Amino acid sequence: MSQDQAHFPPVDPIQTGLKGRCPRCGEGRLFSGLLSVAPRCGVCGLDNSFADAGDGPAVFVILIIGFIVVGLALWMEVNYGPPLWVHFLLWIPLTVVLSLVALRLIKGVLISLQYANKAAEGRLDKPQ
Repeated sequence: MSQDQAHFPPVDPIQTGLKGRCPRCGEGRLFSGLLSVAPRCGVCGLDNSFADAGDGPAVFVILIIGFIVVGLALWMEVNYGPPLWVHFLLWIPLTVVLSLVALRLIKGVLISLQYANKAAEGRLDKPQ
């Protein structure tokens, strides 16, 4: 990430990420599609090439949504004992929808936090 010489008022990275807005100005769009990060901010021109959330959002989604859906499915099985097709009808669509929504939200938050904390790849300092 190159040095940023522009002066913008600080924005809250959590709110900015949840709204899918630019981590620098808080107004431009962070995403150009459902999960693809826009190459630049349309308002302030921030180059989003630094944005690499990696597998972090997927891990959080698996843990959070898995906990919710498996807990609800077990609760329903113990209390009502529905046939297997009811479980498929309920939990597969719910899992897909919740996962896509949560993935976008968490990816936005992690990218905004990455910008706010000036996180970058680790580098080894070579002695001169």
